[in-house]
Amino acid sequence: MADATGTRSSDLEQELERLLEIETFPPPDDFRSAAVVGDEGIYEEAERDWKAFWERQADALDWFERWDTVLDDSNPPFYKWFTGGKLNVAHNCLDRHVDAGRGDRVAFHWRGEEGEERDVTYADLLRDVKKFANVLKAHGIGPGDVVGIYLPMIPEVVVAMLACARIGAPHNVVFGGFSAGSVRERMEFSEAKALVTVDGARRKGKTAPVKAQVDEVMGDLETIQTIFVVQHTGAEAPMGDRDVWWHEAMEQADEECEAVPLDAEHPLYILYTSGSTAKPKGILHTTGGYLTQVAYTHRLVFDLKPDSDVYWCSADVGWVTGHSYIVYGPLANGATSVMYEGAPDYPHKGIWWELCERYGVTIFYTAPTAIRACIKWGAEHVERFDLSSLRLLGSVGEPINPKAWLWYHKVVGGERCPIVDTWWQTETGGIMISPLPGITHTKPGSATRPLPGIEAAVVSEEGEDAGTGQGLLTLRRPWPSMLRTLYKEEERFVETYFSKFGREIYFVGDAARRDDDGYFWVIGRVDDVINVSGHRLSTAEVESAIVSHPKVAESAVIGQADEDTGQAITAFVTLEGDLDGSDELVEEIREHVARRIGKLARPKRVIWSDDLPKTRSGKIMRRLLRDIAEGRELGDVTTLRDPDVMQQLEQKVKERQSTGEE
Repeated sequence: MADATGTRSSDLEQELERLLEIETFPPPDDFRSAAVVGDEGIYEEAERDWKAFWERQADALDWFERWDTVLDDSNPPFYKWFTGGKLNVAHNCLDRHVDAGRGDRVAFHWRGEEGEERDVTYADLLRDVKKFANVLKAHGIGPGDVVGIYLPMIPEVVVAMLACARIGAPHNVVFGGFSAGSVRERMEFSEAKALVTVDGARRKGKTAPVKAQVDEVMGDLETIQTIFVVQHTGAEAPMGDRDVWWHEAMEQADEECEAVPLDAEHPLYILYTSGSTAKPKGILHTTGGYLTQVAYTHRLVFDLKPDSDVYWCSADVGWVTGHSYIVYGPLANGATSVMYEGAPDYPHKGIWWELCERYGVTIFYTAPTAIRACIKWGAEHVERFDLSSLRLLGSVGEPINPKAWLWYHKVVGGERCPIVDTWWQTETGGIMISPLPGITHTKPGSATRPLPGIEAAVVSEEGEDAGTGQGLLTLRRPWPSMLRTLYKEEERFVETYFSKFGREIYFVGDAARRDDDGYFWVIGRVDDVINVSGHRLSTAEVESAIVSHPKVAESAVIGQADEDTGQAITAFVTLEGDLDGSDELVEEIREHVARRIGKLARPKRVIWSDDLPKTRSGKIMRRLLRDIAEGRELGDVTTLRDPDVMQQLEQKVKERQSTGEE
């Protein structure tokens, strides 16, 4: 068996080498002929009058009142789209499909970690959303009141989000992998009035007591008046005066609740993301423009045929990918989706592909980190299952390396499925740069071209066109799903995104280059943000968590290239007094960070340091730490307060490598 596996691996490597010689991959003829977009003219049409182009996309939605102005650009960067228009996101995602006779269509094939299955139809979802909207109203939640949501990947998370949208209460979803302390922080920042959580959450056969953990940190947060608790695992959940069981409240709730007509610029949600400081940024998205763009991009980028496709985005709803391409985009388009509660390797390493076969998945959207994990596990876990239903693959979260792209194309897609490598951000709301699968000749590792309606450029530090050299990625004009501000931090919003090149040009924070064909190649972050498995974490946030450990005096954190996760966290740590580092203390620090932020923020490497490289003004030079960690020749050290620190650190890194600790 080992020989057979070895031969198969060798054959696959040869196939990937063959594919690597192919410069571009055109859409298959049969795909192109039936594609939603099969004509390059869409780019010219969008450029001819880009505002009118976005107006046509908005017309695909149901509006209670049509807008007066497509774009109010009188006060950049505080742009407003479709002003004067009124609509409701929940109505667009549910009511209009049920009213059109599609209530029996499955919205989600849900699969639990232990094999439980539920098919949730559009009619089911509408009924539950109306009921939970009434529950919220009965507990004093109305338009403008923030509702926190901290749930695993279960249908109730979609119900909670859409119920908030139905009554105009902005939601603040927190990724289930974050710690309860991170939930508290986000609830405090957003002044949330209610929180929706769960008794327990399952992960790889273990159950975490979520409600009990939430209670430990939420006790004195006065803004939270009600905590709704979903009974999911049967884990013990302490219930106090402000706690309400979800199922009991739903049993008593009325089944009728009209969708509230809301201004196009009414806040839909806040989603906190890491910035270059320890304090997360509250990205604020509004209603009309956001739904316009996520519906448009979901339809075009994924070549969606809602009557026949089964779509699966493997992300978590706690990230923007889940908001835009699990919930709002697919439901606005009447799609049938798959939602899986568990990890990609539980109960076995082929579970994703088993579910693709079971549900007849036609469109699959995942992260490069997950693809690299699948490569590591071996192609045999994919080849056990019939994936002939697949017709399109997607990638999101970070730049995908060519080898992973080619493996995805060959092993998962059988060389017949176009790959849409999508670039976008929490801030952009929707996909910005991506192939259109019916017309784009793709290149492994490139997100290709800005979508119709989007203008992007790669520029130098001075704002000049960078040509085909590396530069800074910028967006040159407003787009409907753009963030409107940072919640309660308007000055930080302008400073972060619209100060480097002026108030009309959005500074992305990513380095990129354009090739001779005008294709964009996104390289990675240029600020102090680390991208671990597609999840953005600020160095300051992780450093703050490490330094809060009683034995730590100081810490500096960097992102280091990692074969599995894209980037991994390396922490340089100075201990208090005369304390010595040990393996036990490394684990202590890792678990301390997990409790403060979440497991994904745990440093992969901890390097003990007597001091850190600092300028004379006290600024830590992370650039030099990256050079040391990755074995590069050091840059200029003349500005350091103590240049000898670098020699000491280099020696420590070499010692770790020589003892096999890497």
